[in-house]
Amino acid sequence: MLQGIIDIGSNTIRMAVYLIEGGHFEQLMKWKHTIGLASYVEDGVMQQAGIDRAVETILEYKEILYCFKISKVEAFTTAALRNAQNSRQAVAEIEDRTGITISVISGDEEATLDFIGATHSLNNTSGLLIDIGGGSTEIVTYRDRQIQYKTSLPIGSLSFAKKYVHSILPTMQECLEMNGEAEATIGAAADFSNICEAEIVGIGGTFKGACALNNELFNLPAVNQRLETKNIRQLIGNFVSDLGMTQDMAVSLMRSVPERIQTIIPGLVIADVLARRFQSHWITYSDSGVREGYIYSRILEK
Repeated sequence: MLQGIIDIGSNTIRMAVYLIEGGHFEQLMKWKHTIGLASYVEDGVMQQAGIDRAVETILEYKEILYCFKISKVEAFTTAALRNAQNSRQAVAEIEDRTGITISVISGDEEATLDFIGATHSLNNTSGLLIDIGGGSTEIVTYRDRQIQYKTSLPIGSLSFAKKYVHSILPTMQECLEMNGEAEATIGAAADFSNICEAEIVGIGGTFKGACALNNELFNLPAVNQRLETKNIRQLIGNFVSDLGMTQDMAVSLMRSVPERIQTIIPGLVIADVLARRFQSHWITYSDSGVREGYIYSRILEK
């Protein structure tokens, strides 16, 4: 059967179409709009403009589904909508105007789905999994393919950009302020105080963008999906607005992460704090995450 999955995230709203046969599935097509829903939250309340943008995007995706006669569609949302004070009302309005039922995934559920989706395509049975999203960051440690600890932290690339960055790119002082909140938030996650892992499995747009930017700057193949954590601080330093970014650096940024120019550095600040906190030397990006985990746990197991 053909199955549509709509992922209403804090930074992007994505839809993917999968062919599901038996216990297996194949992604056929995917679409993405960088809406930045988290930026529409004012004083904890999702504004009407954000609701309207979400409705507009989902209705566009419905047209695609209708064109291909795809009747099976499921949608879920994460940090931007679940954390809003008017979450229930906002979700209800989007459902009423689009005709699509939306599951609100908790932070704990998101961490679990990230783990399920990513580990199906990994060979290592133990490790550290991190998803830096627009409005939250999920961390999972696992042993023998079983979750050991998991948490969802209220820090993300878009929420940091909105809170701290007053222009397109952050200043050094703004990076230090983001670094301070990230360290305090991560330091408060007591279950992870003794965790030390040489390698991080990274999922989500920040790690995808980090790999693309790393490959561009260090002349690595575009298909490379690994980066050394020691490079993260250099990546950040190249694009701090008051440290004299060169034209070549600007070209590299626009070429590799055009849709994440305003959020990639805040995301990298969080990644840098996490890598140093867990004494990690490498990050490997995985393209499978919450959507694939949703299919495994919510659709295939029905």
